[in-house]
Amino acid sequence: MTESTSAAPASGGLGTLDSVVLDVPNLTAEADFWKALTGGTVSSADDDWITVVTPDRWGIAFQLAPDLVAPEWPGQEHPQQAHLDLHVPDLAAASARAVELGATVLRENEQWITLADPAGHPFDVCLKEGADGVTVMGTTFDCPDASALARFWSSVMGEPVVYDADGVAMLGGSRPLLFQSVEGYNAPRWPDPAYPQQLHLDIEVADLDAGEAAVLALGATRLPGGSETFRVFADPAGHPFCLVR
Repeated sequence: MTESTSAAPASGGLGTLDSVVLDVPNLTAEADFWKALTGGTVSSADDDWITVVTPDRWGIAFQLAPDLVAPEWPGQEHPQQAHLDLHVPDLAAASARAVELGATVLRENEQWITLADPAGHPFDVCLKEGADGVTVMGTTFDCPDASALARFWSSVMGEPVVYDADGVAMLGGSRPLLFQSVEGYNAPRWPDPAYPQQLHLDIEVADLDAGEAAVLALGATRLPGGSETFRVFADPAGHPFCLVR
């Protein structure tokens, strides 16, 4: 049985964040990396999916994509599209630990370090003095217009936009979503393998029909795929996401 990581629905929201899902060519290697880095535990696993739950109750899932074209950060030819941000109490120690586990350093700054995990997905470790170990700060999406995309996801999640300036916007709540405007943004075109998604969000809803009608009214696009338990969409910037129940 999959351990649910969803929080209580926010007032006015359509659903709650269940998992951040990364496409990966090697399930075990990727899950082992993130489990060790965050101190998480495996809550579910099968032949093409593993979910890790972090101590701060984020669900980070891994979906088998054997032919994944890895991102090449920071360019837009094979873009990252989105990434995880982690809070850490010591940048040097966190970076060294990530490299020991198989990460690669991409760029260093005084307040954060950008690395790539074993599958090539960029992520940031961000300094937060007094942080209790490694915690998830949020998920950041590249997009052409951070303000517009924040408004869409604010309506989906029922969380307020708590910051919007200089091409960066952020939703509040216990599982923040962040958005950064990127020049020349190259959107995924799922399921086209030439323009693959790198990760997506699973949003838990009580009713798939009602959820679909609501996200379409907000500006989402229905994509191929789905079953009795999930449906696939793209947000206004082209990022795939799933409504699940």
